[in-house]
Amino acid sequence: MLLDVNVTFGAVLAVLLALAAGVVALAHLGRARDTLFAGARAAVQLVAVSLVIGWVVRSVPLLLCFLLLMYAVAVRTAGRRVVPAPGRGWWWAGVPIAAAVGPVVLALVVTGLVPVRGITLVPVTGILVGGALTATVLAGRRALDELETRRGEVEAGLAIGLVDREARLEVARKAAADALLPGMDQTRTVGLVTLPGAFVGMLLGGASPLHAGTVQLFVLIALLAVQAVAAATTLELVARGRIARPRLGAGEEEGKGEGSVVGR
Repeated sequence: MLLDVNVTFGAVLAVLLALAAGVVALAHLGRARDTLFAGARAAVQLVAVSLVIGWVVRSVPLLLCFLLLMYAVAVRTAGRRVVPAPGRGWWWAGVPIAAAVGPVVLALVVTGLVPVRGITLVPVTGILVGGALTATVLAGRRALDELETRRGEVEAGLAIGLVDREARLEVARKAAADALLPGMDQTRTVGLVTLPGAFVGMLLGGASPLHAGTVQLFVLIALLAVQAVAAATTLELVARGRIARPRLGAGEEEGKGEGSVVGR
């Protein structure tokens, strides 16, 4: 085993989590309790998932239900990250995630590269859903932030005859493209800076380095495709106003009332 699960293991985890929360509090990077809650939640969820996976791998219907649950949680998380309450359209976050992950998983199953077995399909789908989730959140937040900051440029585009979608795209496209940087950097530096989880996991499971490297390459390329589709779809939804931040009420900040281009 890579790690011995014992009292020392638990103590080290607790110290690391407390350290993370302490740094967040001292540097005013957010609420320390959010970090503590995230760590505790991760522990509970991983224990639960470890037990559930051993159950769902025996039944295709249960497997499909578990995959749908993964998707639903990803949609909820992405939607609330991009459009905080009481914003409208958070459920649209399900579109880029489905558009990105669905075709890739279907192609893998149809070609036989990934069999319809929980022990294989769950981790592969989980990796792809996680990548789509990250790209959707980053693209959505960056695009909406840019539209808020540069709303005057959007208004200028409308003044010269651009339609709403085109004016928003001109402003938000470059910002949304930043969502692809983490995946690009991970792919470019794989094997030189980091050894990703799939590669290390297969080595620990007894696979040859060549086989592990091949699988990791497949995962990275699939993630590039998934994240590109998710970011592009999210940008389109923002440009069409399907995903939008809540409008500020009258009398709040001048110029951010009903005429705001990001919530129109």
